[in-house]
Amino acid sequence: MQPPVKSGPRFDNMIQSDKVRVIDENGENLGVMYTREAIEQAADVGLNLVEVSPNADPPVCKFLDVGKYRYEAQKKANAARKTQKTQEIKEIKMRPNIDDHDYDVKMRNVNKFIENGDKVKVTLRFRGREMAHQQLGMDLLRRVQDDVEEIAKVEAFPRLEGRQMLMVLAPR
Repeated sequence: MQPPVKSGPRFDNMIQSDKVRVIDENGENLGVMYTREAIEQAADVGLNLVEVSPNADPPVCKFLDVGKYRYEAQKKANAARKTQKTQEIKEIKMRPNIDDHDYDVKMRNVNKFIENGDKVKVTLRFRGREMAHQQLGMDLLRRVQDDVEEIAKVEAFPRLEGRQMLMVLAPR
């Protein structure tokens, strides 16, 4: 037998209460009875007694097939894991003296990423003497911010890290 699970249902050998409210395999309420008697009735039907609501007074137990119950719970967990959306961080790299057409292409990609629900990290790389003109970079990132204002919010405002200026955008 497997070790008891800390959270979740309790099975017949783990029910600590003397009396329990019993629900049969068809969902009908059989009333309050002694735990031993309920376990015997469940065994007669070929099922286990499972505590579904331990905080109730008296605790609520149900006749269930434990193997089938665990299988269904695992299927439910797998389906939930399959449908969840993970948020990725996509990166767009630019230079401070980017041309208009190149800028438009980068912005199309930014819009596409944000519409897919991903965060976008805009990286502005300075090379050589461009470091003396950091204001150009700040102006460019402000322009990006203004262009995506309707669909995205700035999660991390532009900051300089070494030779790069970074800004993170998140979908609204």
